Amino acid sequence: MDLSIEEAFFTGIIIILGQVLLAVIAFLIARLIGKRVISGTFQKMERQKNIASGRVKTLEKLAVNAFSYVLIFVFITIIINIFGLDATGLIAGAGVAGLAIGFGAQGLVSDVVTGFFLLLEKQIDVDDYVTAGGIDGIVEEVGLRTTKIRGFDGTIHYIPNREISSVSNHSRGNMRALVDMSISYDDNIDEAISVMQAACDKLAIDDETIKEGPNVIGVQGLGDSDVVLRIIAKTENMAQWAVERKIRKILKEALDANNIEIPFPHQVYIQKKEK
Repeated sequence: MDLSIEEAFFTGIIIILGQVLLAVIAFLIARLIGKRVISGTFQKMERQKNIASGRVKTLEKLAVNAFSYVLIFVFITIIINIFGLDATGLIAGAGVAGLAIGFGAQGLVSDVVTGFFLLLEKQIDVDDYVTAGGIDGIVEEVGLRTTKIRGFDGTIHYIPNREISSVSNHSRGNMRALVDMSISYDDNIDEAISVMQAACDKLAIDDETIKEGPNVIGVQGLGDSDVVLRIIAKTENMAQWAVERKIRKILKEALDANNIEIPFPHQVYIQKKEK
C-alpha cells in the first residue's frame, strides 16, 4: 500500500513537471512567434504608410514590451493552475494587496503615465538625439516604465519616465554647424572673408549632408590677439559635427594657401645674464 502511494506521488510530480516543461516551451515559442509577428506588422506598416522609421521602431518596441507583460501574466496563471491552486482567488488577493500598496507604487504609475504622454505627443522616437533627464544620447527604446538612452561614450542609461520632466529633441529638422575661425589683426578682414567663403562654397557642392550654407556671417569677436570670424551651416540630423570638422580643415588649408595668419600663443623666454 505504501509503495502504491509513493508511486502515485512520484507519478504526480512527474506529470506536474512535464506540464510545467510544456508550459515553458509553449511560452518561449509564443514569445518568439509574437515578436516576429509584431516586427513584421510594423515593417509592413512602414513600407505601406510611409511612417517615419524612428516612429515605427518606437511603437514596435512598445508593442513587444506590452505583449511580453501579457504573456508573462498568462504563463504565471497557467503555472498556478498546474499546481492545483485557485488562480481566480490568487488574482483577487493580489488585487487587494495591490490596493494596500497602491500608495507605495505611485512612482510606477507616474512612470507609465509619463511614458504614455511621451508617445502620444511624439516627443521622442527611437534613434532621436535627445537631452532627457539630464542625459544626452540616442534613444534606443521608449518603454512603459523606463526610457533607454545610449550616451556618446557607449553607456546605456535607463531613465525612469517620471524623471523626464523636459525633453530637448535635437533631431527634429535640420541641425546647425557652427565654427569660429581666427585671423590676425594685421590681415585684411574682407579678403579673409572672401577666401573663407569660396572654400565653404566648394564644400557645399561636394557634401550632400549640407542643406544650407556654409556662410561666413562676419566678425564674431575681437580677442587679445585675433579677430574671430563665424561660419554657420545647416546640415542633416546628426551630420553637424562631421561638417564642422570638414569646415575647420578646409578653412585652415584656404587661409594657409593665401598667407593669412591664424594666430597662436607665443612664448618669449628672457634669460638674465650675470655680470
